Amino acid sequence: MITISEAITIVKNNGHPLQQATLKKVEKAGGYQLFEDILSPINMPPFRQSAMDGYAVHLHDDLDYELVGEVKAGDGHTIELNKGEAVRIFTGAAVPDTANAVMMQEKVETNGQNITIANQIPLEHNIRPLGEQVNSGGIALKKGTKLTPAAIGYLLSLGITEVPVFKKPNIAIVTTGNELIAPGQPLSPGKIYESNSKMLLAALYNLKFYDVTLYNVEDDYGKTVKTLKKAIDDNDLVMITGGISVGDYDFVGTALKELKVDELFYKVKQKPGKPLFFGKKDDTQVFALPGNPAAALSCFYVYVYIALQHLMSREDLELPRIKAKAINSFEKKGDRPQFLKGIYNNGNVEILDGQNSSMLQTFALSNALIFVPAEVPKINNNDTVEVIQLPI
Repeated sequence: MITISEAITIVKNNGHPLQQATLKKVEKAGGYQLFEDILSPINMPPFRQSAMDGYAVHLHDDLDYELVGEVKAGDGHTIELNKGEAVRIFTGAAVPDTANAVMMQEKVETNGQNITIANQIPLEHNIRPLGEQVNSGGIALKKGTKLTPAAIGYLLSLGITEVPVFKKPNIAIVTTGNELIAPGQPLSPGKIYESNSKMLLAALYNLKFYDVTLYNVEDDYGKTVKTLKKAIDDNDLVMITGGISVGDYDFVGTALKELKVDELFYKVKQKPGKPLFFGKKDDTQVFALPGNPAAALSCFYVYVYIALQHLMSREDLELPRIKAKAINSFEKKGDRPQFLKGIYNNGNVEILDGQNSSMLQTFALSNALIFVPAEVPKINNNDTVEVIQLPI
């Protein structure tokens, strides 16, 4: 059995970036990272653009101007302005080449075909210059940039419709157990509703990993070997829930040995999630998570999350850890470090009741895990504790 820090180090040292590109339509590329620098095909803005509603003027020494026309957003014609002439103009419209400033409409008095501006203004005032954001051929966004909604809008504004992005991993979730049935079916004696697969699927979707295949296998050794082989062969990362302990019908460990999965660690000194397995077969990473739902999800956030970030070439591998003040107390049983479910808010954290590894109700209310080291037997009210912020 190894320590938590040793297990985290092993996961970090055995991860690898996929470094594969895939082409995505920009509007469907949210959450992906750019595989290469993206060059702009146009100047942005593509013309001198009015920054506001007002009047574009050809400056002269007087404050009075003759109004000679109007330019709306989308107008393609040009108006020639002589000194002392102006046009009505609207936000986003193309500023005539012969205009050299825009005065906002709130500082202009109109009198028929004449206007008077409130004060002299500098050259290019309220004009967005050609290529202010990016010039044609310039780098619009650099390799590795995460595509947020703003980034997607920016690329589309440049007329870009497809971009190469880092391919996200193919992920398998394998559930094991004769006792499991799908929600919606009548609950017969000895059966429980299977929730781990969809719970982990939801966690992956929340992190924007969508290439996920679900597998289910009964407690049968031959079927377990066959199912795990397919999952490992077809995916970059495999999560197995249940069947990793040492019961008579826990076949996962033996099956992984038969499949020649290299065991990197098995069992971590922690609570919940002691029977955690991590291994590799070629480039596929394999996590066998505990069957208890809260333990499985805790291990996902502490360990699997790191592997996922590594696959995506991200620098921040672990979830954020911060210090917070406990607003209630907790007494730890045993000598294992523990991850407690809690609610973090503005520098304070509440330790919730119901910390059993099989209970999801408490986890459902949580937005954080509180780490209790092995040497700390009790958390008292107002103690400073380490909090892992969950991505929910």
